[in-house]
Amino acid sequence: MRLYTSKVIADWLGLTERRVRQLRDEGIIEEQAPGLYDLRATTRRYISYLRSGSLADERAGLTRAKREAAEMENALRRGELHRTEEIESGIKTMLLNIRGRFLSLPAKLSPALAAMGGDQASIFDELKHAIDETLEELRDFNVAFAQEEDGNGEKEE
Repeated sequence: MRLYTSKVIADWLGLTERRVRQLRDEGIIEEQAPGLYDLRATTRRYISYLRSGSLADERAGLTRAKREAAEMENALRRGELHRTEEIESGIKTMLLNIRGRFLSLPAKLSPALAAMGGDQASIFDELKHAIDETLEELRDFNVAFAQEEDGNGEKEE
C-alpha cells in the first residue's frame, strides 16, 4: 500500500490541504501515518461522504436557520414583529384599561341618572353615550395599550 501526502490527496480530490485536514479532523478520512493517506481508501471515504450529503444538509439547514433568525431580528427592529411576552403584556394592559373604564361608569353616571327621575329614554341615551365614548377612546391603539398611572405618578404593570 502506497501512502500519499495531504498535498497529493488535495490535488487528487480537488480540495485544499486545509480542507483535507478538516476532513481528517471530522473523521471523514483517515491518516495511515502522520500526514500520510492511502489514496484508494481516502477517495472511497470521501465519495461516500459526498453521497451521504448529511453534512451539506446540516450546513444548509444551519445557514437557513441563521438567515431566518436574522430576518426575524430585523423585523423586530423595524417593529413588524413582536415578542410573545410583549403581546401578552399589551393585551393584559388593554383589558385592564377597558375593565377599569367600564367599572368607573356607575360612579360617573349615577348622579346624572338619578336626576333623570326614571325617564327610561333619557337614561338609555346617557348610558349609550357614555359607553360609546369609552369605546371610542379605546379604539385608538395607543390609548388602549397605555398603562394607567397609580397615585404616585408611576405606571402600573
